[in-house]
Amino acid sequence: MTVAAVALGLAMAAACGCGFDPLRAGVTVALAVLAHAAANAWNDYHDALNGADAANPAPLSPFTGGSRVIPSGDASPAQARALALGLTGLVVLGGMWLALGAGGGLIAIGAAGVLLGWAYSAPPLRLMARGLGELTVATAWWLVVLRAYHSQRGQWSVVAAASALPFALLVAAILLINGVPDAPWDARVGKRTLAVRVGPIGVAALYTALVVLAHGGLVASVLAQVTPRVGWWGLASLPLSLAAAALLWRHVARAAPVTALRPAIVLTITAALVHALALTAAFATVAATL
Repeated sequence: MTVAAVALGLAMAAACGCGFDPLRAGVTVALAVLAHAAANAWNDYHDALNGADAANPAPLSPFTGGSRVIPSGDASPAQARALALGLTGLVVLGGMWLALGAGGGLIAIGAAGVLLGWAYSAPPLRLMARGLGELTVATAWWLVVLRAYHSQRGQWSVVAAASALPFALLVAAILLINGVPDAPWDARVGKRTLAVRVGPIGVAALYTALVVLAHGGLVASVLAQVTPRVGWWGLASLPLSLAAAALLWRHVARAAPVTALRPAIVLTITAALVHALALTAAFATVAATL
């Protein structure tokens, strides 16, 4: 998902016809992946401290319940913390190098991304436990796209900001549906995620609203001539999102076991990837015509 987000940002930058730096692109991909890994390590560390992962006896692997390396005894919380700190340090150093040729705006975007990755699960903020996890994730992946764009262009763009929003909403939908299997165990340890707060029916309603808003936003952006006309390609993810929403509603109506959610989760992840890749191809097509 992170690589797809970077690819989208790089394709947007290339579509501006201002040149393309392969080295900076490669470093941007590497830093984004390291930042994502750091966020995962922080999340595993803090879930080990609050007991969320250990309390979940049957996670819907590999989608929920964390990486399980700490509950299984393959790593200690201290090792996870050391890994998170090391990866964060690498991201900061690499980001400073990128900023040398892209201006201070890139530092601000990078700093915001690092902060969100830490604050998602770390006290005192613990954004995911306050029902703000989906908003945090949407913002973080929106910033991944913008950082990739900024690393090439060295400036802000309304086109990039608007065109990345639907993708960010689809990534938020992944976290939202993934929260359903973990909700009972998260509630036991005081991890009041959005899924815990609104319940299965609320999740289904919010999920449907997210995916409709994402694709409706893309349509509006294309009609407003902000996103290029070939941005219609991003609607390739709509059937997948609607199918996932239908499965989620059926799961809620039948009170089915959480394992029945696996197809809907897979469709949700696939929809976000298809959306990002379709838009990447659309912007790449624009770049090829310049």
